[in-house]
Amino acid sequence: MPALEEARALLREFPVVDGHNDLPWALREQVRYDHDARDIATHQGDHLHTDIPRLRKGGVGAQFWSVYVRADLPDPVPATLEQIDCVQQLLARHPADLAPAWTAADMEAARRQGRIASLMGAEGGHSIACSLGTLRGLYALGVRYLTLTHNNNVPWADSATDEPGVGGLSAFGREVVREMNRLGMLVDLSHVAATTMRDALDTTSAPVIFSHSSARAVCDHPRNIPDDVLERLPANGGVAMVTFVPKFVLQAAVDWTAAADENMRAHGFHPLDTTAEAMKVHRAFEEKNPRPRATVATVADHLDHMREVAGIDHLGIGGDYDGTAFTPDGLDDVSCYPNLIAELMDRGWSRTDLAKLTWQNAVRVLGDAEAVARELQATRGPSHATIEELDG
Repeated sequence: MPALEEARALLREFPVVDGHNDLPWALREQVRYDHDARDIATHQGDHLHTDIPRLRKGGVGAQFWSVYVRADLPDPVPATLEQIDCVQQLLARHPADLAPAWTAADMEAARRQGRIASLMGAEGGHSIACSLGTLRGLYALGVRYLTLTHNNNVPWADSATDEPGVGGLSAFGREVVREMNRLGMLVDLSHVAATTMRDALDTTSAPVIFSHSSARAVCDHPRNIPDDVLERLPANGGVAMVTFVPKFVLQAAVDWTAAADENMRAHGFHPLDTTAEAMKVHRAFEEKNPRPRATVATVADHLDHMREVAGIDHLGIGGDYDGTAFTPDGLDDVSCYPNLIAELMDRGWSRTDLAKLTWQNAVRVLGDAEAVARELQATRGPSHATIEELDG
């Protein structure tokens, strides 16, 4: 059986759990949540990486929808609530295809039903506005991970792409991690500084995730995971979900991206803007400055390294579709996961290994976090600590 056909067969049994998809933000930016204007029941290839037909073609069985908002928004909490509302509207519009999922058991139930389990992750600690009560509110609405930072520091945690602030996690930051453990909310260490990764691993009593990060030893970008952190995942039980973003997986793309981002700013656009007007600026820059091309093999190189360092039980996939302007060749949209699985098959990855990568590891880590939460809730109640009390 050709590898691509074999990959599709495997994904029918063990579909992809993808750790990060920015469709809700793309819908905000492009059509201000007008779901009729971007009906994902139909092919949206001219506008988006994501729609239901391509999720089906790609063998996706569970998706963590990012409820990301930009850190520079004046009111990040209501904007995050709007993102959650967007996901809820998607679920209401497409019940035959998308199943709300809050637990590992919900994910397995959706798989049995042939629906795509839909979870949420909040990308950036700014979404809780230094409030543990807000953190609990997001959890109550179904948010099942919080990425501790995005591209900028928060007052209690350092980002990978900002100047050091508190040196990792502050005392309040460690309390955020402990409260997430008590709730059963996954601690997501994508985007955070290596110091923050290490502090979080020192603090947490539950497995962590990296919802969309790759290996720093393969591509030396601060968004990626150093080997010493990957080496700690077996003891922690966590999962690192490889991302597809070219500027994080291909070394040659790092410098090119810096120049492209500066060009975007010079034209009055945020570097992460993927609206039609912004993409025209991107494409004009690319015509004059050809973009280094990442491929399926580039991503597979990261997974080979991550498996060697962390072990197969600690790997997953987080493509970051609709959150990146560019994708690797052969991983153009959410229909393309079989290409990666076929590449790994050609490299000798076993069916057992691939089932862990695509489905089993991610489901297990959420279930383990739930088990820790049950134990913690039997011994302590909600934390009412404030950043003023703990950080002074």
